[in-house]
Amino acid sequence: MTPAHAGPGAHGPGGEHLDGPVSVNTSGLARLPDGSVNVPKLAQRRMGIRTVLAPLSEAAATVSLPGRVLMDPNAGGWVQAVHGGRVEPGPRGLPVAGQAVRKGEVLAYVQHHAEPYAAGTQRAELAQLQAERQIAQQRVQRLETLEGTVPRKEIEAARAELSGLQARERAIGRSLRARESLVAPVTGVIAKAAAVAGQVVDARELLFEIVDPTRLVVEATTADAGLANRIERGTLDGVAGAQLQLVGASRSLREGVLPLTFRLQTPKGTAPPALAVGQPVTVVARLKERQEGIVLPAQSVVRNAANEPVVWIKVTAERYMPQPVVTQPLDAQTVIVTRGLAADNRVVVQGAALINQIR
Repeated sequence: MTPAHAGPGAHGPGGEHLDGPVSVNTSGLARLPDGSVNVPKLAQRRMGIRTVLAPLSEAAATVSLPGRVLMDPNAGGWVQAVHGGRVEPGPRGLPVAGQAVRKGEVLAYVQHHAEPYAAGTQRAELAQLQAERQIAQQRVQRLETLEGTVPRKEIEAARAELSGLQARERAIGRSLRARESLVAPVTGVIAKAAAVAGQVVDARELLFEIVDPTRLVVEATTADAGLANRIERGTLDGVAGAQLQLVGASRSLREGVLPLTFRLQTPKGTAPPALAVGQPVTVVARLKERQEGIVLPAQSVVRNAANEPVVWIKVTAERYMPQPVVTQPLDAQTVIVTRGLAADNRVVVQGAALINQIR
């Protein structure tokens, strides 16, 4: 058993020593009575432990806002039935969620069915028009055989009457067999499919929802009406590569809060983040103000048994001590420690979660 003392990087934010002498069992991994952990050199290499001497710096202040992912109205659309009827598959069958579609592609058909009384009235009118059309057709044939002996205007009037009856007959015949083509309004991916072959749908019923996964918006909410003027840009907590550009803030309260709309942007040449419409997210809004602190990777901060955020500080060659801290997220990969650390602490930036599991 050998005594271990605080190293040069084991001081708190006020210069106080974070630890005192303690008996350390250097034979292996162990959690010591004061809460620190003994990790032999060989175990440190196997666990990939990395530390840095974290300097004090300035970074933009941030605020976390609850939000959710929405469809960009300029890059997505709904497919609804204008009139009620029975669903029939399109040329490629009924699309399913996740299937890519092109703008103008026929997704399905809706075969309309009129009420029995209305359908009977239409059929009766069609039968009457067919009879009138036959009589008019025979009259035109007779007049054409007498051409030269009857006035030409009489023949033209008979032809015009026949043409009108034929047009009315075709219109009513099509209405009895009418079906509506459900067309994709935009190019994208089917996010929601609620159509089954043979399904009877009502007018304005939502059957398909199409989104462009590369063009989404995020709606965050806040109670601060002046926050929008202080926001520089934003990111999504826990979503790497997601950059948010503030589009604007609503001037009308909705359920006691103001919606803020962000447009999701991804760097050129990178795949868009895997987000779903309606998914709840946390927006980390970066403000124009600056704050002082120590910037660390987000993986450096872990939770102790009391569910408090802590970082692990290297106090000797084989001894690490947990230090409670106050942090704020900067983006998906980094946080800033505003309280709890001094500038000369050697902080674990890789492998902190493994050290935290040692009992």
